[in-house]
Amino acid sequence: MNIRHSIFEVGSDAININLQVHAVIPAGGSGTRLWPLSRKEFPKQLIGLLGDDSLLQLTGKRLNGLAASHPLAAESIVICGEAHRFMIAEQMRQAGIRARILLEPDARNTAPALTLAALSLTEKGEDAIMVVMPADHAITDQSAFQASVSTAIRYAGDGRIVALGIVPTRAETGYGYIKVGTELDEHGGHRLDGFVEKPERELAEQYLASGQYWWNSGLFVVRASVWLSAIEKYEPAIHAACLDAFDGKTADADFQRVDARRFDACPSQSIDYAVMERVVHVDSGFPTAVVPLDAGWSDVGSWDAVWDVMPKDENGNVSHGRVMLEGSSNTFAHSESRLVACVGTDDLVVVETPDAVLVAKKSAVQDIKTVVARIRGEAGTEATYHRKVYRPWGYYDSIDSDTNFQVKRIVVKPGGTLSLQMHHHRAEHWIVVKGTARVTRGTETFLLSENQSTYIPLGEVHRLENPGKTPLAMIEVQSGSYLGEDDIVRFEDTYGRS
Repeated sequence: MNIRHSIFEVGSDAININLQVHAVIPAGGSGTRLWPLSRKEFPKQLIGLLGDDSLLQLTGKRLNGLAASHPLAAESIVICGEAHRFMIAEQMRQAGIRARILLEPDARNTAPALTLAALSLTEKGEDAIMVVMPADHAITDQSAFQASVSTAIRYAGDGRIVALGIVPTRAETGYGYIKVGTELDEHGGHRLDGFVEKPERELAEQYLASGQYWWNSGLFVVRASVWLSAIEKYEPAIHAACLDAFDGKTADADFQRVDARRFDACPSQSIDYAVMERVVHVDSGFPTAVVPLDAGWSDVGSWDAVWDVMPKDENGNVSHGRVMLEGSSNTFAHSESRLVACVGTDDLVVVETPDAVLVAKKSAVQDIKTVVARIRGEAGTEATYHRKVYRPWGYYDSIDSDTNFQVKRIVVKPGGTLSLQMHHHRAEHWIVVKGTARVTRGTETFLLSENQSTYIPLGEVHRLENPGKTPLAMIEVQSGSYLGEDDIVRFEDTYGRS
């Protein structure tokens, strides 16, 4: 099949084939509503909010064991940006999830992301069913989720564009709504009659009372070819730009990188605005369905939403890490590195990280964005980075700093290699505390074992590698007139960084 012109006909007998089901995971978000855990360079989909696995990893496992009429593909499709690509690839590897990772040069919202995924799936002339699951949502009942998805796959296999709707339990003003039409058949799907923006309180109460409106979960199931036909009809500029950029893609290690110059012409648009709000019309030519989902869904878009989906003690408290609660109720307390003690607290959110602490009323957590904006206005790093910063070779943790010096703990995974580099403004002392390091310094290369050290003069070309089978840990002391991360001149890099 030429991906420019789909040969699949919606509603025809030709579509009743054994289509594979692919998990499609948009993972390009970089919001900070869950600050201080979520940062620009470490967004919420990478955080283990609900347990040991991150939201991304939980999403990647969400279809495991799916009982549906079509086979589940072994490979998921993940769409993300350049900044988070290595962390996403590593988390998927750690979770045992095979992933094809498509890189967007710039964020263009969900419609272009889904278009790139559909192009990737139809590239070799085959169609597929896409189960579109944002990487930063929570589902607490996987069995119920899979049952709804299986029903949605049935409709998508017949050419329908399917949304999963959440039957509302309250008059929520923070979600968009789906207007539910007539029931389609005995399988529980309904016609999709419209999309409504986030309503005011009075209107949300009317929606709840009517029983005709469900929350819009942002979860969709659709055949790749159907999506491409719809996006070409309603947003031809998105279709053309994505197709052009995809035609110019290149392979880069674990990633497929679309052409940045061509993608720059792509408009930014959501799935809802680009397609879903248009196909609800009877004469659109694209049949629709909405399937109810009752699986403990949440977009975990704020700390009170996280508290809402977590298991609680007899007093309504949620705790994580080293937390002590005394006479507290309805409190959310999260500790990353230190003891957090809450005494007599009620309806509070307390979140501790090594470099920031948040204390907020649950009813005021939406105002966190104002705090983050103030931090950025003061050029503070706490809105962008954690103290521990992940890299493709491992991570570093900034332990201490003052005028003209900085101390880092560097951990390099087995086989990890830092770039061959030099610095214009700083010298470095390296002390190995665990494992073995291979050091390149100028024209010499040598090994360092535990309790051994070396010195990298200012301007000296150097590289650090871990040739062993266990993690390498070392202490780095930097000294110089400028210690910013942008004082790195790379000559060679295993991971393709410039």
